[in-house]
Amino acid sequence: MLNNKLLFSCLAFVAFPELAFADELNGANTAWILSSTALVLFMTIPGLSMFYAGLVRSKNVLSVFMQCFAITGVASVLWFVVGYSLAFGEGNAWIGDFSRLMFSGIDRSTLAGDIPESLFAMFQMTFAIITPALIVGAFAERMKFSAMLLFSAIWLLAVYVPVTHWVWGGGWLASLGIYDFAGGIVVHITAGVAALVAALVLGPRKGFPNTAMPPHNLTMTIAGAGMLWVGWFGFNGGSALAANGDAAMAILATHLSASMGALTWMFIEWKKFGKPSALGAVTGMVAGLGTITPASGFVGPGGALIIGLLAGFVCFYATQFIKRVLKIDDSLDVFPVHGVGGILGSLAVAIFASTQLGVFSGYGFAEGITSISGQLSTQAIGVATTIAFTAVSTYVILKLVSLITGGLRVDEEDEVMGLDVASHEETGYNL
Repeated sequence: MLNNKLLFSCLAFVAFPELAFADELNGANTAWILSSTALVLFMTIPGLSMFYAGLVRSKNVLSVFMQCFAITGVASVLWFVVGYSLAFGEGNAWIGDFSRLMFSGIDRSTLAGDIPESLFAMFQMTFAIITPALIVGAFAERMKFSAMLLFSAIWLLAVYVPVTHWVWGGGWLASLGIYDFAGGIVVHITAGVAALVAALVLGPRKGFPNTAMPPHNLTMTIAGAGMLWVGWFGFNGGSALAANGDAAMAILATHLSASMGALTWMFIEWKKFGKPSALGAVTGMVAGLGTITPASGFVGPGGALIIGLLAGFVCFYATQFIKRVLKIDDSLDVFPVHGVGGILGSLAVAIFASTQLGVFSGYGFAEGITSISGQLSTQAIGVATTIAFTAVSTYVILKLVSLITGGLRVDEEDEVMGLDVASHEETGYNL
């Protein structure tokens, strides 16, 4: 039975330096996390890059690629210098310390559990890369490149790192028994809420919502979506930190939820609009992936199927509500897909982790928690706190960056021209 104690046992080796050395390295576990690390990086470059780039207009395709690649570099360096230490150093209940500054004390023989600590740090680095990259979808086609870089750097250290410590680094949410197997709270809620705040602060793109802004290359988007689906096996399965049954079940749950999310979104569109769309199918798939992420190691395949069904239904209508009712220009639907999906999955795990649901049963609650209501209250605390912290922090960071860079948005002329030429003096297509 998988519980919080097992989930965080490997993390404890990092959180408490005196435990940093296990008896010996496990080759099978090391090989699996090496593979998972590559898969998670593959999710950002090229997966997310292509998924997002195909969704924007052709005059902004290179700007999206550039933003994802630049964030990959910035996040990697910051994680090495200080991010990893603040996230997984012992510290206190709220933030880590500087014991692993610039990976101090980590060499080829240093272990975190039974895998190299350098590998564990690199695996976590790929999560730190994709989280701010997800936010790109909210301000695509209108944010200054300089403002994007500065915002991403500050946000990573001020929002992502503390929440990571709270949940995975032995912080206060971990001590409550929070369930977040692979990043529903740490990744999807933080990125989704930040995306919503960014969309509100920057305002809509010129012409929204009256001017049609269709994706310029759905073939690219669908190819990127396929890469995300495959890469997510490393995202969720790798979070077991071992090559074992927990990893295998997490991958199975991930795949079933993605499949059901895609089908649900597809059939809703079919009924509502008369025809199913390729874009709807891949968006439903991403919703299923994001929603199962916090629950993937705690629920069985039956529960994962129901979570995927809920993801497709709830995220579809959340997207319609944000765009058509509230008229918020979250350009690529980051909040209704990732944010809402992360919230839904983080709450649903409290139900489907129960061992009393027959074919829909999971693998039990966190240590010391004995009921669905007990786990649900813990999950609700984590979700509500993360939403509030992320929203306020993101707003403050955006205002600070605006002061430093002289504004967040490109001017109207550059927006009409397109960011490829305006920001990078390049074009994606030379026809």
